[in-house]
Amino acid sequence: MNATTTPPVHVRNLAKSFGPNQVLRQIDLTVARGEVVVIMGPSGSGKTTLIRSLNFLEMPDRGTVRMCGIEIADAGPRPSADTRRKMREIRKKTAMVFQSFNLFSHMTAVENVIEGMVSVQGIRKAAALPRGRELLGQVGLLDKADEYPGRLSGGQKQRVAIARALAMSPEVILFDEPTSALDPELRGEVLKVMRELADKGMTMLVVTHETRFAKDVADRIVFMEGGVIVDDATPEHFFGPSASQRSKDFLGLIRD
Repeated sequence: MNATTTPPVHVRNLAKSFGPNQVLRQIDLTVARGEVVVIMGPSGSGKTTLIRSLNFLEMPDRGTVRMCGIEIADAGPRPSADTRRKMREIRKKTAMVFQSFNLFSHMTAVENVIEGMVSVQGIRKAAALPRGRELLGQVGLLDKADEYPGRLSGGQKQRVAIARALAMSPEVILFDEPTSALDPELRGEVLKVMRELADKGMTMLVVTHETRFAKDVADRIVFMEGGVIVDDATPEHFFGPSASQRSKDFLGLIRD
C-alpha cells in the first residue's frame, strides 16, 4: 500500500484498564482515509478512552496502534524513549477537539489558533497570524480574531478549537463529544463546520450522540458497550430495521 491507500487509523487488540475496571477489551478498528466514523454508546462504554488512546493521551495497556503510518505496540505505562518519540510524531499528524474547548483564556482567538504552529512547529508568530485568520474565516469567526475566550459563546469557542486543530494540518481529527456542552441552538453552528470538513475529505472520528449528524455525515457508526465494539455498520443499517436490538434500545433513549 502507498501513503494514499494505507488506512490512517489501524488498531488491533487494544486494551485499557483503570485499576480493576477494564474500560477497553480487545478493540479492533480500521478507518480509511477520508472516512467519518461516529462512535456511539452509553456512558462508561469506553468511547472517550478509545479516541484518547489513539493519540496516547491515555496509555493503552496493550495492543497495537498505527496512526498516520506510525506504529506503536504494547506501549504500557512506562514507554521507551523511542515510543515517546513516536507518540510525539503521532500528535503532530493528528488533532483533537475536546468537549470543554480547552482554550487559553489569556490568548485571543487567533492566538489560540496559532499556538501550536508557534510552539510546536516553530513558526514565527508574525508569519503564523495570516494562516490563523484564514482558518478563523473558514469557521466563520474572522470578526472574532482579536476577542478573548471570555467574550465568546460556547459555540464560538468550539469553532475556535476546531480552527486550532486545523492549524496543525492534521491527517486525522478526533472529536470528543464536541457539542455536548452546548445549548441546542449553538450545536448547529459547530456541526455545520464539521459537515464542511467531512465534505472536504477530512478523516474524522467523532464521539457524539448527535443522531442527525451521524445519519447525514458518517460513513460508519461504531457502537460500543462494556469496552467492546458491539456494532460497526453503515448509518442505513444502524438506524434501520435490521439493527441489533441493543442498538435500537440505545437509540430509543437518545432519539432527537
